[in-house]
Amino acid sequence: MDACEARIVDAERVAAVRVRMPGDSDLKDTAEVFGLLSDPGRLRLLLALVEGELCVCDLAVVSGLSESATSHALRLLRAHRVVSVRRAGRMAYYSLDDAHVRMLLDLAVAHTEHVRD
Repeated sequence: MDACEARIVDAERVAAVRVRMPGDSDLKDTAEVFGLLSDPGRLRLLLALVEGELCVCDLAVVSGLSESATSHALRLLRAHRVVSVRRAGRMAYYSLDDAHVRMLLDLAVAHTEHVRD
């Protein structure tokens, strides 16, 4: 049963939760990041980058995506500051943008393994 039997609101608790709640803009950005992680191909790319910097060609092989699909996915991830790019001549090397992304991936994989076991 997912309903309250008695409609009594704990105003103090509700107020405390609301104070800690991120703003609408931050919630939207966070939801977009989770949306990016919901695609298995993009998730494979990100998990490959946990191991360190890779070029588009290597990421395409690791993920099983075409180079075109890989480049498109990386553009989306870069636009949302999930990955960053370093250019060396005509080569583009991608890496996770910061430690928070790695922590998020590590936690998601650990959760999946925990639930499976």
